[in-house]
Amino acid sequence: MRTQANHKRRGQLVAAFSLAAVTVAVLQIGCRDQAAKQAPPMPVRTAEVRNIDTGTTNTYSANIQPYQQVDLSFKSNGYLVSIRQVRDDNGHIRNIDQGDYVRQGTVLATVQQDDYQQKLDQANAQLARAQAEHERAALSFGRISTLYKAGAATQPDYDDTRAQDQSTQAAVDSANASIAEAKLALNYCELRAPFDSWVLKRNVDVGTLVGPATNGFTLADTRTVKAVFGVPDTAVARIKPGSPQTVTTEALPNGFSGHVTAISAAADPRSRVYSVEVRIDNPQNLLKAGMIASITIGTPSPPGGVAVVPISAVVRSPTDPNGFAVLVTEGSGDMVKVHAQDVTLGNTYGNLIAVRSGVTVGERVVTSGTNTIKNGDQVRIIP
Repeated sequence: MRTQANHKRRGQLVAAFSLAAVTVAVLQIGCRDQAAKQAPPMPVRTAEVRNIDTGTTNTYSANIQPYQQVDLSFKSNGYLVSIRQVRDDNGHIRNIDQGDYVRQGTVLATVQQDDYQQKLDQANAQLARAQAEHERAALSFGRISTLYKAGAATQPDYDDTRAQDQSTQAAVDSANASIAEAKLALNYCELRAPFDSWVLKRNVDVGTLVGPATNGFTLADTRTVKAVFGVPDTAVARIKPGSPQTVTTEALPNGFSGHVTAISAAADPRSRVYSVEVRIDNPQNLLKAGMIASITIGTPSPPGGVAVVPISAVVRSPTDPNGFAVLVTEGSGDMVKVHAQDVTLGNTYGNLIAVRSGVTVGERVVTSGTNTIKNGDQVRIIP
């Protein structure tokens, strides 16, 4: 009887404890629900999706230079006896000078030719003498050869006449070479334009004693010019050979189209910039050597700009573990709800990142507290 009473009392205690545990659990759940209902919305900051201009351009000052320019020096020594004469706008005759245009092959100046003509005459006389001696030696060698074949001449006679024939032939060749050299020196007395060009400078006058080191004229072909400018190492990577460029000047109203033809392989040791050349066709000679021009190098922004959001607004996508999303606000006022919106991201620009799709310009996204809120939460926007 006592044992049955004990079992009955133990069962009553277990039932009482179970009821108490259930009661406590129910009370705790009710308290949590009440606490959740009473929790204030999370304060967050937001930013507007906006467009920015991502173009990066820099303007550089360039110097217009002739694409082909030469300093003409004399190869023959002597006094200048003449300089090409031209007629000016008033009809007066004058020496050719800077600003005049000359055609290829034009004789610009002439050195006194008397000494060179005398050397040519001497070379011609030497040739005549050598030819006469060679003819006599050839006849002698022919007679001795005939006698030698008939056994009427000795071997030494044959060898001597053959050697004489060969020696006189060498003398004739040497005289011909001397004539060619004398003619070349005589031709060098005339300084000729190597191509159609403008005279940039004239450094000699009639009576000037000139030599191989004397620079007589500076000529330039400006039918094609080049704009030369320097860029730092941060910009040289954006310039490619063959890329089109537009060159502008303050002196001329319209721009000129050209393309990059050369980029230096090493920076200037003093200025630390890389030299770049842009070739420009100049058939009307509008661009003059020495003009200052401007060239803009860079990458223009896409039409309409690029939509961006702060990097802090980007979170992991709740639906795609490999994707990204932003928390977009719904409604107006301080108390709003948020929803997660998957986005496709682009390049970064400082603390901003481009959004290619998913949001539109003007929407607002959460930039702070993104790790503590989730899709559908109500938040309070703070300044």
